[in-house]
Amino acid sequence: MTKVFLLKELKAFAEEKTKDIILPVRMQEDDEEPPKPRAADIYMMRLISSSAAQKVAPYIIHQVITGRDAQLSGQRVSGSTVVRTIFSVYNEDEQEGSLMLLNLIERLRISLLEQITIVDQYQLDLQDGLDILIYNEDTWPYYAGEMISTWIMPSVERNVRKYVT
Repeated sequence: MTKVFLLKELKAFAEEKTKDIILPVRMQEDDEEPPKPRAADIYMMRLISSSAAQKVAPYIIHQVITGRDAQLSGQRVSGSTVVRTIFSVYNEDEQEGSLMLLNLIERLRISLLEQITIVDQYQLDLQDGLDILIYNEDTWPYYAGEMISTWIMPSVERNVRKYVT
């Protein structure tokens, strides 16, 4: 029911929905042979190292960026969380790399819109919409973008002590 559980469930969801999108991996200096293409690795909040961005592409990162809790009179505490999902792919061909990035983003976007809920606890807030941004900076041979989603969190029931007079 927490934001950590939401991230874990989004990670599992993204792994399942994108596992058949096989993407190229850039050969690193210490590689003895070219790495095999693979599905994007999925991370929560950060990469394993801030210097690893180019080494681990392709990847997806789910990050909680804001959260809000409120209680209307007579109702349970309700909350929402904004998640930024960052996508990165590698390809020597600029057109192919851009299309691979778009395909990866679209697969996850469409899958979320088809399902809307994750493990019957977290609901995609369609009133807030689902925003997509493709980074247009010249980062060849890496291509990146992001998706912003808002999630309605499970209600929290307050534990209020009753005072005896």
